Amino acid sequence: MASESKGTVLLALGANSLIAVAKTAAGLITLSSSMLAEAAHSWADTLNQIFLLTSLKRSEKPADSMHPFGYGKERFFWSLLAAVGIFVTGAGFSLFEGVHSLLAGSHEKIPDSEYYISYAVLGFSFLLEGSWLIKALRQVKGEADERDRTMVEHLRKSNDPTVKTVASEDSAAVIGLVLAAIGLALHQVTGSAVYDGIASIAIGLLLGYVAYALGRDTKDLLIGEAADPELRLDIIHTINAFTEIDSVLELLTMQLSPDEVLVAVKVDFAQSATSDRIEAVSSEVERKLKQELPSIKHVFLDATTPSEEQRQLARDLKELAAADAGGDVEAIDRLTAAEVERDRTETAR
Repeated sequence: MASESKGTVLLALGANSLIAVAKTAAGLITLSSSMLAEAAHSWADTLNQIFLLTSLKRSEKPADSMHPFGYGKERFFWSLLAAVGIFVTGAGFSLFEGVHSLLAGSHEKIPDSEYYISYAVLGFSFLLEGSWLIKALRQVKGEADERDRTMVEHLRKSNDPTVKTVASEDSAAVIGLVLAAIGLALHQVTGSAVYDGIASIAIGLLLGYVAYALGRDTKDLLIGEAADPELRLDIIHTINAFTEIDSVLELLTMQLSPDEVLVAVKVDFAQSATSDRIEAVSSEVERKLKQELPSIKHVFLDATTPSEEQRQLARDLKELAAADAGGDVEAIDRLTAAEVERDRTETAR
């Protein structure tokens, strides 16, 4: 998946670099607010692709004594910087240029030839951005099909910030081009730069929302988001299959990278299990989890004497895991709802 993500980023980098140069030239010639906003948008996207390439490279470094769980979270850190870049460079400049155009309120006559230059650049950009968007969406669809999800559901749940960022940027780019074209057309027809300024502000607001959404998702991953609920139920079901284990009392997971998960679990061993057997089963559990669920990188098992509250929670989790394994599509939603309610109860204490 990392190699496919790298290919997607490289294609986007090449396209955005070319488009940024063309938009900048057209913006400087025409002094159009919406064209200058689009130029800033493309330069921000170009910088962001460099951030994402850096994240892919640095996240491949092997674990060491100072970073025993590896460098996978580099993907999340650089993706957060990319979101900040979209907000500051793209949204900030677009809003500034749009407000400046509105306050200036120029009605100066602009030669039609300058508009045609802008339209040509926008058309060229639309073809490139549209083709890269299709490429990114195909990758998203392929990943979604592998997980039996819709594209929208996969984009919402995916732990890979690279593809999510590229798909979001390209979608915003296509919408931004349409907004810029509308602003230019109204400017040409009416002779008022107000419409150009409004288009620039709309582009800025669009980029601001994209930056916020990407930053929010990446922030959750960076500070230690749990694994997908479906994976957690699979973990519980796999562990409960061992007859020496009575129940899973508590399961803690953390996404170390888009493809790696840390698992820490408290279990209640059967009273008949000897110390030697407990050691053997612990090793077997780790081996089976890594074999059946390849994204699991580290497993920590803790034998615990349960409280009555933990016993009840373990029974509920076991039922949900069994239901999910049996094909109950609502098991994941019930798990999520139970966790939300439990968090509320803990917060109220």
